[in-house]
Amino acid sequence: MLALRAVPLALHGIDGRYATALFTAASKQNVLDKVEAELKSVEALIARDAGVQTFLNAPLLNRTAKKEGVKSLLAKGTYSPVTKNFFDLLAENGRLDQTEKILVSFAQLMSAARGQVAVTVTSAKALDVKALNKLKDTLSKSTLVSAGSQLVVANNVSAAAFNHRVSDLVDPEIIGGLVIEIGDKTIDLSVSSKVTKLNNLLSQAV
Repeated sequence: MLALRAVPLALHGIDGRYATALFTAASKQNVLDKVEAELKSVEALIARDAGVQTFLNAPLLNRTAKKEGVKSLLAKGTYSPVTKNFFDLLAENGRLDQTEKILVSFAQLMSAARGQVAVTVTSAKALDVKALNKLKDTLSKSTLVSAGSQLVVANNVSAAAFNHRVSDLVDPEIIGGLVIEIGDKTIDLSVSSKVTKLNNLLSQAV
């Protein structure tokens, strides 16, 4: 369980600011894990109910209607006062359309608080568990991550399924090899990158 702790990551933008505010409020009341679980519940609800997503993004609904709508939405589950007050604040400030982005940003904060480092691995074909574990072991021993960090690596979704909620991607366009994103660093070991560099050298030689 995560107890009271400082914000582990500096996030920017509207979603980053709201996620940070929620993290701080939940941390002060020692309910970080509970709020995290509640937000995952909200995320699942948005994913399975198109009507909820439409409601959150509806630009013509006034703030009173949105506040009532959020209250009704959260009444379907058992949510902590921190989560209820947070969504009430989003409705009051006209920021419910940022909900999905805020959920992603909050998840980033929770991962960082646990010492987890998300690794995005893009490959032409899905990698098996053995290859992923070998890659994870190699990266954990490298200077790319600090000692004690926990790497979260995955690579088994199709390009069509890729969105901001996952940390892996299969992209045939890279032809072969890997593109690894870890933190703010990118390691491009793809065949397509090498072909591009070769073409650039050939064009300069002409």
